[in-house]
Amino acid sequence: MKLFFRNYGEKGNQPLIILHGLFGISDNWATYGRRIAAEGFNVFIPDLRNHGRSFHSDVFNYPALTEDLYEFIEENEIENPIIMGHSMGGKVAMSYTLENPDSVKKLAVIDITLKSYGPRDSHKRIIRAMKNIDLKNVKTRREAEEKLSEYIKEERIKLFVLKNLKRNKDGSFEWIINLKAIENNLDEMFDNIESDKVYERPTLFVRGGNSDYILPEDYKIIRKHFPNAEIVTIENASHWVHAEQPELFYQITYGFFIGSPSWYEKV
Repeated sequence: MKLFFRNYGEKGNQPLIILHGLFGISDNWATYGRRIAAEGFNVFIPDLRNHGRSFHSDVFNYPALTEDLYEFIEENEIENPIIMGHSMGGKVAMSYTLENPDSVKKLAVIDITLKSYGPRDSHKRIIRAMKNIDLKNVKTRREAEEKLSEYIKEERIKLFVLKNLKRNKDGSFEWIINLKAIENNLDEMFDNIESDKVYERPTLFVRGGNSDYILPEDYKIIRKHFPNAEIVTIENASHWVHAEQPELFYQITYGFFIGSPSWYEKV
């Protein structure tokens, strides 16, 4: 089944595939995608299964998501792409790249690594919040936002979740995300990526200074599978590093993509 995707830039330019995280959609990366496309990239931003405008499925795990990416690249005849993924999307990017190391030009992974994490309360809280809102009685987006505020206090996370709210032609609202499948398979989203393969091409890991998703003790396993990895910390940023420090994040990733990363500090 085909994934919905956004495409910015001209055919023939260097392909760049961007993969969103759990509860995300392609639109989260549209501003970044348009900007970097203007620098000479052909940008593809798919909605992963059970997210956005892509298909829903009861099967939701990294092998399935990796196979989706493989089919997406084949269907769109994308050759030698750079792949960048955040959180869940970063695990999909790592899984695909380790399985197909000769077909990926560069890899960028945003605030995630290969290890198993175990379910996080923040993700369970988001699911509870979305399930507890009676959308049948919601008349406006503002009303939905107010109800969501009862469960989610952080403004950034609240607005991030609201991106999944769709107004139907009859004026009613629905969540476009496949909440049931995600809840049923949430534990699998925190599984490790198992592989005995190595990707030796340029790789970038970006971590938030206030995030605990990539810790110094994780560097060894990162460099076991990605020996040419640069690991860069953006201070004053959490797991959503690209949203909290967008300009610095853009400059770091753009510099890596064009092969001029020497100005940022290596870890």
